[in-house]
Amino acid sequence: MLRGGWTARARILACVFGGSLGSIAALPATAEILNPPLLQDERAPIAKPGLTEEAPAPLPGNTAPTRGDRLLDLEIQYIDNQIYNPSTGGYDKVHLRGYTGNGVDPSAPYVSPTIEAVPGDTVRITLDNQLPAGPQPGDPGCMPGGQMPDIPHCFNGTNLHTHGLWVSPTGNSDNVLLSINPQTKFTYEYNIPSDHPSGTFWYHTHRHGSTALQVSSGMAGALIIRGSRLPTPTAHGDIDTLIPTSAIPERVLVMQQIQYACRGPAAKPGELGPIKQDINGRYICDPGDIGGIEAYDQFGPGTWPASGRYTSLNGKVFNPDDAMKATQGQVERWRMIHAGVRDTISLQFFKVQDGKLKQGVKTLLRADTTAAFIKDTCGTTPVPYSLIAADGLTMAAAQPTKLATLQPGYRFDALVVFPEAGRYCVIDSSAPKSGAVNALDVGPQLLGLVDVAPGKPVDNVEDYINNELVVLAEANMPADIRETVIADLKDGTKFTSFTPHPDITDEEVAGNGTQELTFFIDTTGPDVKFEVGNTLNTADTKPYDPTRIDRSLPLGKAQVWTLQSHFVSHPFHIHVNPFQIVSIIDPNGKDVSAPGAVDDAGGAPNDPQYPGLKGVWKDTLWIKSLIPQSLPAGFSGIYTITLRTRYERYIGEYVLHCHILDHEDQGMMQNVAVVLPDQVGDAAQGEAMQMGGHDAHK
Repeated sequence: MLRGGWTARARILACVFGGSLGSIAALPATAEILNPPLLQDERAPIAKPGLTEEAPAPLPGNTAPTRGDRLLDLEIQYIDNQIYNPSTGGYDKVHLRGYTGNGVDPSAPYVSPTIEAVPGDTVRITLDNQLPAGPQPGDPGCMPGGQMPDIPHCFNGTNLHTHGLWVSPTGNSDNVLLSINPQTKFTYEYNIPSDHPSGTFWYHTHRHGSTALQVSSGMAGALIIRGSRLPTPTAHGDIDTLIPTSAIPERVLVMQQIQYACRGPAAKPGELGPIKQDINGRYICDPGDIGGIEAYDQFGPGTWPASGRYTSLNGKVFNPDDAMKATQGQVERWRMIHAGVRDTISLQFFKVQDGKLKQGVKTLLRADTTAAFIKDTCGTTPVPYSLIAADGLTMAAAQPTKLATLQPGYRFDALVVFPEAGRYCVIDSSAPKSGAVNALDVGPQLLGLVDVAPGKPVDNVEDYINNELVVLAEANMPADIRETVIADLKDGTKFTSFTPHPDITDEEVAGNGTQELTFFIDTTGPDVKFEVGNTLNTADTKPYDPTRIDRSLPLGKAQVWTLQSHFVSHPFHIHVNPFQIVSIIDPNGKDVSAPGAVDDAGGAPNDPQYPGLKGVWKDTLWIKSLIPQSLPAGFSGIYTITLRTRYERYIGEYVLHCHILDHEDQGMMQNVAVVLPDQVGDAAQGEAMQMGGHDAHK
């Protein structure tokens, strides 16, 4: 049973008609939604998960590992448990692949444990794939080499990707070209450089052919690099020193789409039966059924909203019995991670209206009544909050907002404070279809609740957060930098002394060549092809080939990249080196990345996700292409994104891809290699740089 869930007891279900709610018997007070558990060093005592209020204590006595040496184990198993279903008020039994390890609560298995490290650490993770070997229904198996690379396969083969970490992509480091096959162990070793940025990153399975299937099972978790470097007059520091956990509690929020389905009888032995659905196409599970994620008919355009499943927060689907707990006036750092596969999350907070969603009153919530319920229950005035980091990297200034758009793979760190006591709704608001993964007009979804205890009143959230930061700077910053930090904070909440990367200048990219990229889905043939190209011309696009290096990049140089998508929108992600956003030009030629810009090209509703991104560093970015059917004649609908990036420190082969993970599994990926500058363009380096694509054996 999920942590904080109901104990076994009789339930009196009520019917839901239209937008109304049914209620059942009174229940005990809400259970707290905690931070995911920490994956403990194999030599460490087990810590309890919770809202982080102080830095982890050093390991005691002789059990402490050598400084900078972490030994972690992750086991991959089928896990039998249950997930709450808001539309029935009960739990569905599920059988899903998942990570487990030292310190993980076995009753809350569908959010992976959090991994923590500090710059300078060597982190060794032994990945123990205990999934069954042999043929599985609907799985073509783990095919070697380039055989049928872009057909989903090898559902029980795996590997590990540290999304956003600046570490080597080769050997036994962040090498996603390995296949850790069933009944195999492999130890990854991540040498985190001493100058690595602190921030919010994440890890997930990345075996080409089964990435979406495994991530959608919950095989993803937070990866936090904690920094202690104070800024100086000549060097930037970690923002962790300005907002220590002793003063600003942390909430780690892993958001996932666990798209389990129950199936009917198979037509033939060795095959899977059809997904059980109601008349509206929503997934259903009958008594005695066990849900799973075992095939790619569970992914594809529109499948997530059609399924009627709910995004989970730290492994929990919305249940009025469960809530996060906070205190009025206490500023918190929310580390928010979109660890899902096929949804766009537009995060907002609303105060619950008086008399609604009372503790101890159970509610049922069907997918088709959610919008009406939210309108009736969750108020109309969103609570503002301040973004301070994107994809783990501290921004040059805080960005006040009332809505943050997270595409798959995104992270945002935010400073959040609730101005009044009471209950708050955590809402995934309805994104414009031109800015959403599923390209549909999908209504809002209720993700969870926050119970806020009485505390210090807040009149103006933005001013309150700024004042708290100034107080912290006065207390925590060294004397030789204190006044500089305070002056920056008072001038638009700037974090000039905490940004991890210097801006990439015109002079730095001059003469280094450029890169172009196009995402494209070719629907002209008998089979749909998911492709990437090296120009802005769709004639150049190709599906993924694991034996081909698609572009070589010069070590120690910086380059300009120009990105487009020519068939629907896709989130672009590249491993190892982050990028800085220069501009995002809409089809009318307007830069919609500028602060305060309005993104409404083609008559589409204003999309809030791009304004304010100019100059921001990220590792994942939405490449927008308006839906052709909705455009005026002769209007391209294509956005053009310009980025700059440095290729620092690490040589070797890695990948870029669409982070709609079933697109990646079906070919929307490229191999790239950072090489010595005199090897750029040398075709012979392709064979020399082959550092992956191998199975790991016992």
